[in-house]
Amino acid sequence: MASPLPIVDTCCSPLTGGALDDEAASALAAKFKALGDPTRVRLLSMIAAAEGAEACICDLTEPIGLSQPTVSHHMKLLVEAGLVTREQRGRWAYYRVVEAELTSLADALRPGDRGAV
Repeated sequence: MASPLPIVDTCCSPLTGGALDDEAASALAAKFKALGDPTRVRLLSMIAAAEGAEACICDLTEPIGLSQPTVSHHMKLLVEAGLVTREQRGRWAYYRVVEAELTSLADALRPGDRGAV
């Protein structure tokens, strides 16, 4: 029987810098799962590209080509994953990208200095 490989902690990427604990793996997987749908990726990119990195739900439905309830469902999943924030203004919801979360996801995949995470 082969012995297990040692875990060497030499880089910053949580995925390549050592074993993640259950909680960290679950949190990271939830964020990537939210981005596992092309519609949600498009919505996130549209918000990020909007003036001030903020968009009203009323401006997201037509370009996506889906009904408002369907777009709202996708946005709810992005909010739950922590990738966007939601602010209610009157009857409309406005969404803003959470830059720190996107940076965190990018860092999870990028090898480098562990102190940067």
